[in-house]
Formats: sequence, C-alpha cells, structure tokens
Amino acid sequence: MLRELAAADLDFVACMLADPAVMRFWPRPQTRTEAEIWIQRQQERYARHGHGYWLAVDQATGRPVGQAGLLMSLVDGVEEPGLGYIFHRPFWGKGLATEAAFATLDWAFDVRGYSRIICLVRPQNVPSLRVAQRLGLTPERYTVYAGYDHLLLSATSSR
Repeated sequence: MLRELAAADLDFVACMLADPAVMRFWPRPQTRTEAEIWIQRQQERYARHGHGYWLAVDQATGRPVGQAGLLMSLVDGVEEPGLGYIFHRPFWGKGLATEAAFATLDWAFDVRGYSRIICLVRPQNVPSLRVAQRLGLTPERYTVYAGYDHLLLSATSSR
C-alpha cells in the first residue's frame, strides 16, 4: 500500500535515509533534520503536483518498508513525471520495490493520465536497474542529473 508521508513517519524515514547501504548511490546518507525536510518536501509536492514520494507500507504488518512515487523532474530542460523508489535494507530482495513501482506507474497512467513516465537511475545502481527492467522501462540515453551520470529510462501509457 502507498500513502502520503506524514510527520509521524520521521523515525522510519530518518533511519532509512541514514543507512549508508540504502544511500550508496546518493551523494551521502541524510541526517534526521534532512529527513524531516525530505518529508516536508514531499508534502509540498503533494500540494503542488498531486504526487511525490509516498510511503510504502506492508499490508500484512502495517510497517513502513520504503518509498515510491512520482517526482516532477527537470531533465535536459524538459519537466516530466519521474518514477522513483527507495526501500530500506531489511526489505530488499522481496519484490516490494517492483510492486510499489508497478502500482505507481499504473496510477500515473490510469488516474493521472500521463502519457510518458521517466526514471533516472545511476548506471552503477544494478538493483534499481533490475527493477526498471522488470517494469518494462526502455533505456533512452545517458544524461547528467543533479551533477551525476544517470541512465534515463521511460515508459509510455501504451506499454
């Protein structure tokens, strides 16, 4: 299940974003204060775009496991909805990122009516690339985003 992040999710988000293994393809792990800002930024995205990173919750246990969602991304001068997902290490290898990303894509196409979704993945991030492949995303090109090389993949509503 995916739901909007709330201030009450800070403990989980801070723990996940502070984990060096989780953040190995990001510039660095985040502090608790940065995790609080992260949640606030998602809430601003919900208000502005109707989406952002959502909290992924295990339906059986009600425990948070990670995040997935859509972020408006300005890439090479073009703003497009971008699929993103980040999951806490204890929940890796269970198919949860793929499940949440599929649900996000379906929502983006069926509810929001987007015709194209992009996904930016650092080329070294093999687990994330595997998720993108399972989703049927098509590699398009390499680009620099936020100062780092990324592979831009995409999916269209006719997938």
